[in-house]
Amino acid sequence: MSDNASGFWAKLKRPSTKYSLLALLSVGFISGIFFWGGFNTAMEATNTLEFCISCHEMKDNVYQEYKTTIHYSNRTGVRAYCSDCHVPKDWGHKMMRKLQASGEVYGKIMGTIDTKEKFEAKRLELATHEWERMKNSDSRECRNCHSFTAMDIEKQKLRASKMHKIAQDDKKTCIDCHKGIAHHKPKGMKEDDDE
Repeated sequence: MSDNASGFWAKLKRPSTKYSLLALLSVGFISGIFFWGGFNTAMEATNTLEFCISCHEMKDNVYQEYKTTIHYSNRTGVRAYCSDCHVPKDWGHKMMRKLQASGEVYGKIMGTIDTKEKFEAKRLELATHEWERMKNSDSRECRNCHSFTAMDIEKQKLRASKMHKIAQDDKKTCIDCHKGIAHHKPKGMKEDDDE
């Protein structure tokens, strides 16, 4: 077994006598482009609304709630999709989020939230994980569309203006105050979570 393995590694280390280095590099480069293109296409396909609601757990629960919010329908016609809030834009953070999402796929396969009752029973736990992720990233995905520097606080309603000034002074992030903005708040939230 060890002779076969050492023979295999020796062949990999030795330059090819049949093909030129330029040919090998060209094939490797073109293969890399195809691999990267396919990988990136698959990653982007998993960021679509259609993909997100392709399982009934999302379509029947959080998607129905989201359709009643300002992120779905508003006077300006700008719509935030699932991936706008739940998937970072930059590559490194996006890959980390996709790895985390694989755990969610495992939950789907195992049937931990496959009924409305099971979903509601786990909702607080799921929401808490998402709020922690958003808080730890300083609400990075929210800030793709909203930022304190772009806000004209003087044009906001009095309460919003006051609260945004306080949030800026206290170095708060979006999710500290806007927990029920796109989905219903879970039952059983502690009072200090319900800002």
